[in-house]
Amino acid sequence: MSFDLAKLEAHLATRSYVEGYIPSQADVHVFKALSGAPDVAAAPHAARWYRHIQSYESEFGSLPGSSKAGEALTASAAAPAAAEDDDDEVDLFGSDDEEDAEAERVKAERVAEYAAKKANKPKTIAKSVVTLEVKPWDDETDMKALEDSVRSIEMEGLVWGASKLVPIGYGIRKLQITLVVEDELVSLDDLQEKIAEFEDYVQSSDVAAMQKL
Repeated sequence: MSFDLAKLEAHLATRSYVEGYIPSQADVHVFKALSGAPDVAAAPHAARWYRHIQSYESEFGSLPGSSKAGEALTASAAAPAAAEDDDDEVDLFGSDDEEDAEAERVKAERVAEYAAKKANKPKTIAKSVVTLEVKPWDDETDMKALEDSVRSIEMEGLVWGASKLVPIGYGIRKLQITLVVEDELVSLDDLQEKIAEFEDYVQSSDVAAMQKL
């Protein structure tokens, strides 16, 4: 299919896309109608647009909107003589106030739909399994009270798991406890600061192991 490249160049001189403010099916239609990239020297705006739309080629099927504006642009060259002879020729890209208002409304709706589609795309939640070791002051420290204190800490994205007491010498045992955290919500530094607040039981805490899920 061939069409008036000069008209496309003029149209894109003041626009980033054939229609609206994001790539749409109108751009896809015109892109496919071209036999190749426009000459940069002859049509710099069309050449710039072509390269940009080409970068979305793998997403052509999912771009929003309809191809009507693109079809109108490519169809305008199908019968140029008839168009020239028609005294009542309609300017497809005119500035009629009523048409402009409707076009802006449609554009706004499409932008909102596209943004909503992106926002609703499932997001992968990064999580980690952490092994934390909490050391008491001495062998007389109440280890059950120590563990209960640690488990009393509640944070969004934190889930406590299994635990055990591990001997470290001289009758002293440390608490080794497993937890799962959402990386974006839980800071291990903040968690360790909260654990340190139980100063009657806790001497120190360390991250013994950490693995991404």
